[in-house]
Amino acid sequence: MFQYYRLLSFIFCVFLSTTILQAQQTAATFFEAGIVKSKSGDFMGALQAFSMAIGANPENAPSYYNRGLAKANLKDHRGAILDYDRAIELNGKDALAYLSRGVSKSKQDDHRAALMDFSRAIELAPDDAQAYYYRGVSRSRLEQYRGALQDFTKTIELDPNNVQALYARGITKQKLDDYAGSLADFSKVIELNPKRAQAYAGRGASLVKLGQYQKAAEDLNKAIELAPEDGESFYNRGFAKSKLEDYKSALNDYDRAIVLEATNYRAFYGRAFCRGKLGDQRGAIQDYNTAIEINNANVETKVVYNGKISRAVLDNLRNAVQQKNIIDALSTERSEAYFNRAISKSKVNDIKGATADLNKAIELNPTYSEAYFTRGLIRSQQGDQKGAILDCNSALQLDPKYAEVYYVRGIIRHSLGDENGGCLDLSKSGELGYTPSYKAISDYCN
Repeated sequence: MFQYYRLLSFIFCVFLSTTILQAQQTAATFFEAGIVKSKSGDFMGALQAFSMAIGANPENAPSYYNRGLAKANLKDHRGAILDYDRAIELNGKDALAYLSRGVSKSKQDDHRAALMDFSRAIELAPDDAQAYYYRGVSRSRLEQYRGALQDFTKTIELDPNNVQALYARGITKQKLDDYAGSLADFSKVIELNPKRAQAYAGRGASLVKLGQYQKAAEDLNKAIELAPEDGESFYNRGFAKSKLEDYKSALNDYDRAIVLEATNYRAFYGRAFCRGKLGDQRGAIQDYNTAIEINNANVETKVVYNGKISRAVLDNLRNAVQQKNIIDALSTERSEAYFNRAISKSKVNDIKGATADLNKAIELNPTYSEAYFTRGLIRSQQGDQKGAILDCNSALQLDPKYAEVYYVRGIIRHSLGDENGGCLDLSKSGELGYTPSYKAISDYCN
């Protein structure tokens, strides 16, 4: 009898080992598929493959890290951050995970948190030029220009031909009023990449500040030749020409700057000055008025959210959602009949009748997730967004993998000002396979 139990135990151990080995092999297969899809630019396919790898082996840090990269490439930076968090939890020595998390945080304008990640990445990999570069960018965004200058200089020390760092250092020197010092950086960028319009524009702007207006105009000519839609270059060239008293030509540049950026009050001011010099005092007064009004309007109507979901946008996004409406066997309490009658009533705009039927369906079957969701959609259509969120919450408690519910709750939360919570919901929806979420993320979460 004792030998029988030993044999049974041995068989169980062999079975368990075989199962674990098969799971590891399956995870590795999905992981490799994800890498291949990432390299080919199929980030949605890569995300799905890495999710399968995680399902087979939830303790593998590289799977979370690479899924985070896939999400970042889909512009789902909030979702990417959650995956990087898990990768770091599993492997706290991975410098790339900290670096990538920092990049995604910076994309969300969370530059202080990004700084901490970049600094940790530098501790773990002190010779990584890009970590210094990204930290420099975040420091610039926080107006820590001297620290940014040090980081860009370190990047260039490690990678002397890093065009991004050279250009960024030139811009940073401008912020520190070191216009003469910026010239060498912009010139080096032009040497390495003669087609980079921003370098000519940057050097031209510094030359304007240094009073070298003719040279500035020459650089700005080249910048405009390479980037004819750059309104700032037209403005700066107009200013240089104004200083050279070429008012007619300057007027044309200000005209173009205004066409390209109608809120450029400095261009209105420059054009007003030129009009005054050319004898058009009425035109000058009109432009001065506009310059003053636009300046005040910019201060008073500062936009808090870029791409904030308005009521009209919310309605369009929500109404595009296809409800789950597959025929089910009719149960004895007949809740399915109430539910589907509600769908029909809503399509003929009998909102009161539809709501009553959904209430009855839920009363008869309190676990009817589709009924909660459909009632939430109707509540949202009627403007009861908080009630809609409550119904979405109930639907998700009953069915945590209901991707469309995450999507709808996400756009509603975003419309009510909870941008972070809304975008996290959209990320979860996309992760569960509802692809329209990534379009919404691209439009409203970045």
